[in-house]
Amino acid sequence: MGGFFGAVSHRDVVLDVFFGTDYHSHLGTRNAGMAIWSEERGCQRQIHSIGNTAFRTKFENDLHEFEGTCGIGCISDSDPQPLLVRSKLGLYTISTVGIINNAEALINKNFSSRGFQFMAMSSGKVNSSELVAALINEGDDLISGIRHAQKLIEGSMSILIMTSDGQIIAARDRVGRLPVLIGKSEDGYCVSFESFAYHKLGYQDCYELGPNEIVKINADGFETLAPAGDEMKICAFLWTYYGYPNSNYEGVNVEVMRYRNGEIMAREEEKNGTMPDVDYVAGVPDSGLPHAIGYANYSHKTFARPFVKYTPTWPRSFMPSNQAMRNQVAKMKQIPVPELIEGKKLLFVDDSIVRGTQLRETVEFLYESGAKEVHMRSACPPIMYSCKYLNFSRGGSDLELLARRVIQELEGDEGQKHLEEYANAATERGQCLLKTICEKLGFASLGYQTLDGLIEAIGIDREKICTYCWTGKE
Repeated sequence: MGGFFGAVSHRDVVLDVFFGTDYHSHLGTRNAGMAIWSEERGCQRQIHSIGNTAFRTKFENDLHEFEGTCGIGCISDSDPQPLLVRSKLGLYTISTVGIINNAEALINKNFSSRGFQFMAMSSGKVNSSELVAALINEGDDLISGIRHAQKLIEGSMSILIMTSDGQIIAARDRVGRLPVLIGKSEDGYCVSFESFAYHKLGYQDCYELGPNEIVKINADGFETLAPAGDEMKICAFLWTYYGYPNSNYEGVNVEVMRYRNGEIMAREEEKNGTMPDVDYVAGVPDSGLPHAIGYANYSHKTFARPFVKYTPTWPRSFMPSNQAMRNQVAKMKQIPVPELIEGKKLLFVDDSIVRGTQLRETVEFLYESGAKEVHMRSACPPIMYSCKYLNFSRGGSDLELLARRVIQELEGDEGQKHLEEYANAATERGQCLLKTICEKLGFASLGYQTLDGLIEAIGIDREKICTYCWTGKE
């Protein structure tokens, strides 16, 4: 997915931008960048690949080269950025987070006839931030240009711009699928995806942008340049998976939501008589742990960690390009605690079940380590649609998703007409889906959180939450 951080102050902000951006490392694993502005030196910029090395390691050696009172940084799961742009609207630096599903159509319609050129990446695709900048530059000013770009883009796009006079312009995506927050300190202001990122740097909560809102930030304050829209569709996966435990979105804390989500799952299982007799309740590390704690607390079953992830030498940021190597790294991370596995009946809660590949290997690993039974629970409903708006659950085809693949195997194309029924465990088709996945992945039993239960756990208006990946409805 990705995330960004910016700061503008009466003092030097290099370390704020460095640490603030680093605190978004859980959101992306491919590229990262920093850009700092000073009146004397202008824009200083650096971009690195973080596919094999953490952000902090890559940028530590660059810090002595930076100085300035305004800066932005980004973690990206997509293209190298931020980019330095020179246009009729002036010189500015831009970073974006989102997806442009109609990129080729936009290029063909808006630029091809004018002989406009883009720098192509090795894949032949255009850098998304460069395309966004080109769309912005069609406006009469940055604000009208941002609105123009967001209107044309099919997908989702949040934008962070550092101007040549040392100010920051932040724009939340059109329907607020991702958060953008402002923090305040004695010396200035910052803008961030994650609130905890600036709390650790001495900033306090100040303001949360509404959907489609655009604000300008300087060292003395901020002002809204374009008001928020009425429609919001914030991504539910911020709470179930992406978000860091101490983050808050729309006033709802991630860790608290996950406890509540696990409790609701256990409550419904107890009500329906489907809760298995197990020795331990556990979470699939790391984001499954709090959901499992909530489940264990409500069910009064002992919480344990039968295996842990070894991250000192295999951090999340290490993502080998070779699939076989990725699979091997996933196995190397899993370190068992034999005393909590051998001969035990275990119930694991994972944040979600997407393609199922690593989960199958995890279950095999547990049985090889002596587990008697492995029950699995997903903290969200079956994922039926690839995400059109963020990088979560994206793939070449919906049939790469475990639930859709199994449905295709069961009924072929006819089954794809009954996805809502398959997602409901109370139906015959829903039970058939659960049974088949259990047989494929080796689960003693399987349960999914319901959509109603998930929304109850988040605790905000259903109409304000994006549930596309489960329902296919925007």
